[in-house]
Order: sequence, then structure tokens, then C-alpha cells
Amino acid sequence: MLVSHSALVADSVAELARGLAAGGPMAPVATAGGTAEGGLGTSAERILTAAREVDRGAGVALLADLGSSVLTVKSLLAEGQLPPGSRLVDAPFLEGAVAAVVAASAGAALPQVESTAGEAYTYRKA
Repeated sequence: MLVSHSALVADSVAELARGLAAGGPMAPVATAGGTAEGGLGTSAERILTAAREVDRGAGVALLADLGSSVLTVKSLLAEGQLPPGSRLVDAPFLEGAVAAVVAASAGAALPQVESTAGEAYTYRKA
């Protein structure tokens, strides 16, 4: 699940991740971007709705872009409002999302999805 200050960013990253993971079964991917009014920001209600949408009983991997997105997810986790076993994944937003969706679509369990997404920090481009 992708949490961003921008619905456009969250949806675009999800589209890219789905596209790169294509070719077999696809793990569910949901986004919670922007505010309910369509502006930039973070909405706890949108996060909760999206998490429930993709929850299959094994917890939800949440990747957040920055600032209040991270803080809102942390707060929802601390308050026990997200599905049991859900985790805030410490990973770069774009590369981590692609890695997470590919791993989850290949059948990886949540701890492996989290680990694989976090490894995206080590991707070198030069």
C-alpha cells in the first residue's frame, strides 16, 4: 500500500509497480494519496480505507513518502487501527514500492516483502 501527499504520485507509483510486476498473479496494491478534498496532504481515513481494501489477513506493507504520511501511518499503527500485522516499511518510495509489489506478487510473506523493499536503499545507479 502506498501513502503519499499526492494522489497522482501514489497512483503513478502504483501503476509503475504493477506494470513491472506484470506477467503472473498480482498482489493487491492500494493507494492513499492526498486529502479527501483532492488537495495535497495526508488523510488517516483514506489510509484506513485503502488498508482494509488490500488486507488479506497477513498484514499490510505500507510505504509512505515523507513527513505527515509517515507520522500518520505510525500513529494508526500505534493506535491499533490498521489490520493486524501491518507494517510501515522503511524503504525508498518508488524503488521500494516496485520491489515490494514484485516480491508480494511472487508470493513472498510480509517479512520478506518488507526486507526486499528495504534493500532498495542499496540500489546504486552509478
